[in-house]
Amino acid sequence: MIDPHAYNITVRRSEFEGEVCFEARVKELPDLAEYGDTFEEAYALAIDAIETTAEVFAEKGKPMPVPQEVADDYSGRVTLRLPKSLHRALAESAEEEGVSLNQHLVNILAYFSGFAAGAMHMSEASEWKTVSRTTGEKVSSRPNVQLVYSADLNRRVEWQKAG
Repeated sequence: MIDPHAYNITVRRSEFEGEVCFEARVKELPDLAEYGDTFEEAYALAIDAIETTAEVFAEKGKPMPVPQEVADDYSGRVTLRLPKSLHRALAESAEEEGVSLNQHLVNILAYFSGFAAGAMHMSEASEWKTVSRTTGEKVSSRPNVQLVYSADLNRRVEWQKAG
């Protein structure tokens, strides 16, 4: 007999037709999704669905996917290879913010992976927020913009020479 609690179940808050609900998914059974009005209800439905799936698989002679072990050996260290131009742009941006390049990258990754959303409402999580610096000092910078014409570059160069 299987232990449904050993499976990797993810429950997240969601919206469906304007109503808040909770969606439970099982990593080992990617086609399985259960919805409930509460976190607990969605989780309980996922447990029941795992048990039902195991019974159906057994009846049909199909092997039930085994629970995957949770990898817990993350060191917190990642090595990145960046183009020089991106490295420079990120370093300059970090300097403007008054933080180290490492902290700047952590902030960017946290923001775009949802870790920075915290208690924000889901609809606000994807919006840009203006954050003032703790020192109160204002930072202004001139954007480093280069205009490149690709398809008609030669024509523009000829026009500039003629004009």
